[in-house]
Amino acid sequence: MINTTNSTIQDQLYNERLFAEIAAASAASDYDGGFPAHEFALLRASGLLTITLPGQALCYDKASTPGLLQLLKNIGKSSLPVGRIYEGHINALLLIASFGSQDQKSRWFEDAGANLFGVWNTQDAGGLEIEDTGNGRYRLTGSKTFCSGAGWIGRPLVTGKLISPEKSGWQMCIIPTETVKPILADSSFWKPLGMQASASYRMDLTGIEIGEQDLLGLPDDYYRQPLFGSGALRFAAVQLGGAEAVLEETHRLLNDFKRTEDPFQQSRIAEISYLIETGNLWLNQAGELYDRWLHMPGSAEKLIAYANMTRTIIEDACLRSMQLAERSVGSRGLMRPGILERMHRDLTTYLRQPAPDAIQAYVGKYVLDQQNTTSLWT
Repeated sequence: MINTTNSTIQDQLYNERLFAEIAAASAASDYDGGFPAHEFALLRASGLLTITLPGQALCYDKASTPGLLQLLKNIGKSSLPVGRIYEGHINALLLIASFGSQDQKSRWFEDAGANLFGVWNTQDAGGLEIEDTGNGRYRLTGSKTFCSGAGWIGRPLVTGKLISPEKSGWQMCIIPTETVKPILADSSFWKPLGMQASASYRMDLTGIEIGEQDLLGLPDDYYRQPLFGSGALRFAAVQLGGAEAVLEETHRLLNDFKRTEDPFQQSRIAEISYLIETGNLWLNQAGELYDRWLHMPGSAEKLIAYANMTRTIIEDACLRSMQLAERSVGSRGLMRPGILERMHRDLTTYLRQPAPDAIQAYVGKYVLDQQNTTSLWT
C-alpha cells in the first residue's frame, strides 16, 4: 500500500502548474478530429490516472469524494474535453472497484497507468449484443455512439444486451484493444458546436471476440443504484470547472478592456461569482453526503435525489454565468481563438446531459413521497 500525506493529496488536487499546462495546450486540440493527447500525457506523468486506485490519495475505499469532485472541477476548468474523458476513466475504475473480481481488479488496475479507460453506454440505433458462443467466449455485434475518447481509449468499458442460455440482462465488458480486431471508428456524425477534442465518435464493435474474464460484474450491475444515479456529481463537477474558467476569463477581459469601474459590469461579475460559489457549496456538500449515504441502508433514493438537485443547480449556474459573461464582454470577447469563445462552445455542449426534466421530476417525487419536509436531508 502507498502512504500519502495530506500535503501530497493537496499537491495533486491543486497542482496549479499542471492545470495551467493543460489549459495552455487545450486550444491546439480544438478541431475536427482533435484529441488532447499531450494533456493526457501530462496527467499520466502526474499520477492522476491512478489516483483512485488502492493505496492512492483518492482510493475508492476511503471517504474521498469531496477531493475527487474538486480534482474533476480543476481539470474541467483547464479543459472541458479533458475533464469529460478523464471523468470516464475514473468512472470505469469505480465500476471495476465495485463489481470486479480480485483477479480483474489486479489486472485492470495494473493497466490504468498506461491505458485510458472509458465508459461507452449510449446505444446506437441497432444497439449492441454480447452473444455467448460457448466455451467461455463471447462475440459482439453492433455499435455504440458518443464514445468519448474513441480510438485513444485502450480499455473501453462497453455495455450491451447479453444473449446467453445461462443468463441475460445488460452486461458490462472491458475490451483489451490490443488483442482483438480493430474497433471501427466513425467520426462522420461528430460535428458538434463544442467539445470537439473529446472525440465522441460512433464505434462499431461487430466481430469483436472476448472471453469470460473480460465480462465485468453480473448482468444489470451497471444500473445498480445509487452508484449509477449519483454519478451525475462527477460530470457536474467538471461542468462547474468550466463555469469557473468563464468567470476567470471574463475578469481578465474586463480588466483588459478597462471596464472594471462600470457599475453594470460590477453587478454582472458579482452575480457570476455568487452563482459559482453556490455551485461550489452544493458540490462540497454533495460530496460529503455521498460518502455518508452510499452504504447507509435506506439512503439510495435520498442520495440520488440530492445528486439530481446538485446537477440541476450547477447546470443553471453554468447557463446563467455564460449569459452574463456574454453581456459583459460583447462580441469583442467572443472572437476566435479566444479562450472564452471556446469555453462557451464546450460548456454549452457538455451541459446537454440526458433527461434533465426527468431528473428534476425524480427530486419532486422523492420529496412528495416523504411524510413531511422537516428532515429531508438528514
